[in-house]
Amino acid sequence: MKKNTLWNLFSSVLPMLIGVISVPLLIKRMGIESFGVLSIIWTLIGYFSIFDFGIGRALTQQVSQLKSETDKLVPIIKTGMLFMLITGLIGGLILVLVIIFWGVSWLNVSQSINSKTISAFLIAAIGIPFTTITSGIKGILEGFEDFKNVAILKMILGLSNFLFPIIIVLYINNSLIYVVLSLVISRFFVMIIHFIPLMKHIYLKTILQSNFATKKETKSTLTFGAWMTLSNIVSPLMVNSDRFLISSVLGASAVAYYTVPFDIIIRLLVIPAALTTTLFPRFSALYRKNNDELYHLYRKSIFYIGILMSIISLGIMIFSYFGLSIWISKDFAEHSWKLTCILAIGLVFNSMSQVPYALIQARTDVKLTSLIHIVEFVLYVPLLFLFIKTGGILGAAIVWSLRVILDFVLLTFFAKKKINLGYAT
Repeated sequence: MKKNTLWNLFSSVLPMLIGVISVPLLIKRMGIESFGVLSIIWTLIGYFSIFDFGIGRALTQQVSQLKSETDKLVPIIKTGMLFMLITGLIGGLILVLVIIFWGVSWLNVSQSINSKTISAFLIAAIGIPFTTITSGIKGILEGFEDFKNVAILKMILGLSNFLFPIIIVLYINNSLIYVVLSLVISRFFVMIIHFIPLMKHIYLKTILQSNFATKKETKSTLTFGAWMTLSNIVSPLMVNSDRFLISSVLGASAVAYYTVPFDIIIRLLVIPAALTTTLFPRFSALYRKNNDELYHLYRKSIFYIGILMSIISLGIMIFSYFGLSIWISKDFAEHSWKLTCILAIGLVFNSMSQVPYALIQARTDVKLTSLIHIVEFVLYVPLLFLFIKTGGILGAAIVWSLRVILDFVLLTFFAKKKINLGYAT
């Protein structure tokens, strides 16, 4: 598992380093407002992976439990992949209809980039089916614990997210439209190459020639996926609604001052995610077999993640002003260093919460994590709006950190109950 964790970590850190270099250049070439819109579209393309309706995660669980029973597994994979293609197309259509009927006035962009923003969102809609299919294949590979290939593919996706836009603004055009088109092309490219490692486990011909899953198997997968989808809708909304509300209340330019440090903080979650990605199939395998080992792995994971991320967060708080001044500008640092410190506190709790989150879902109780996120969402959004109105982007950072602390408290409480239940049974 250590080797898999290192692969996951490496695949996330390298794109993050490229992003550190790319962001100042993109801001300079595109302008602060266009970059703010780009950061929203970056978020939106990733967020629309929700249109896999949790099937990617469900496939990870199914594959981890049935990988030695090919006859049962292949029909489930075929059914899941078809479902993700259909829902990805539906997701793209929904985004197109939203833009056609409502436009982008809710983003509060200036008139000079209004038409470009509309065109950029319409182009982004094309990438949604590519995103959902990729999510499904990734889930299958994780179920086979093929984390080396998952890590390589994740690294390619992360690099293309930054390198394609950089190539566009340097050699072709600074326009937001061209940059977003490059993101869609990169998503298509990444989707295609996901099929290469998949073929090492199951031939595409085998999948195409197999029957679809039975009604019972499909219902089981969709039930897990449905609750997973609810969690996948609400959780990213809590992570990303701040930038939409900031744009609406304060304007698109303010989004950049918030999202640049926020995105760096969020990208640091790749460090605990490198471990928890490998924990999910391991938890799934252990929860029926060895509760003592499960408990030991759970406790050890939280401890080491907490220590490591506390050290990193302290460094962020100490060097935030200096780092932002050197990286972007002193003016940018003046706007953003305080909220960076606040977000760094939330980073520690958000990192640790990934462990109980993975354990609860591995115990097949995805319904519980979904309900927790719904409760948090109901509390979070009104407070976020209020704090942005009264405290600006600093207020948004405060509410986000308070929300992730609450998330950690709730998840650890219920994870402990799940482990105790395991001892009882």
